[in-house]
Amino acid sequence: MKHAAVSMPQDPQITPKLPAWARKPRCETLEEAAFASGAALATLGAALGHDDLPLDLLRDRLCLRAAEICVALTGRSERAAALRDEVHLLRPGDLPGPAGAVFVQWRRAAARRTTGLDLRNALPEEIAARLPEWATTGTRTTPLAQASQMLETVLAEFPRAEITALILADAVLSRALGWRRILPLLAIGLQPRDLRLDGDALRLACHRAVAGTVPQLLHEAADLTRRANRLRHVAPKLRAKGSDAAVALFLASDALSPAIALTAPGIAMSDRAARRFCDRLVELDVARELTGRPSFRLYGV
Repeated sequence: MKHAAVSMPQDPQITPKLPAWARKPRCETLEEAAFASGAALATLGAALGHDDLPLDLLRDRLCLRAAEICVALTGRSERAAALRDEVHLLRPGDLPGPAGAVFVQWRRAAARRTTGLDLRNALPEEIAARLPEWATTGTRTTPLAQASQMLETVLAEFPRAEITALILADAVLSRALGWRRILPLLAIGLQPRDLRLDGDALRLACHRAVAGTVPQLLHEAADLTRRANRLRHVAPKLRAKGSDAAVALFLASDALSPAIALTAPGIAMSDRAARRFCDRLVELDVARELTGRPSFRLYGV
């Protein structure tokens, strides 16, 4: 059955952009880098406050990117597509492999509030036990100084815990900026060699990482906002049972399996209805099939 075309809204300018003078900053000294990262974080903060931005979706996508980078730190070769498969095709009670576990760790951390750094279910027990001692370390300094200090503190005592150290550094940064949940920035922007630095050298690397990463995030935030607005525009026209809850899930997750996510309690579509619903979103050009496979498909905005 062929459906009538759905007119889409015009795409407005929806998120702020970095001013021209901040797009290619000089970051040769700590002072220059701090100025550049400050401009980047101020602009990002304004973008995150935009009502139409699907912040949970952006966060989930950044967790995937952070996990991909962190998996490479362990010497494994899994890329984003493999990590999506490992996590989003899990049935209840199943456990992911080592690479998928990194993605799960990031998603668990991102689901927790940064207040008090209550990230125990996302941290190894021996590091979680030290968290109350570390939670207030350096809280009178600037946000990136706090994050850098947390990164240095964790790696000084647990040199092989790079992934956990990056999670905690991003959690501290997000808390200091007043963000209620983690937004991975340092994990995406820092280079593996940066994790061997300390003191001013590490702080300089953190400033550079943020200054270099935020422009990409602003572009992605604008793109996701446009895509989310298109999905919201067609949502009232979707007649499937559970469609409202399904749309909300699409606006919060980087990828979904119709057979798993849309048949779960709370949406409870049949397997056939879930597949048809996702195919309808693709037909309306408000969702994409992400795998290119004929079966075990994943969909996302």
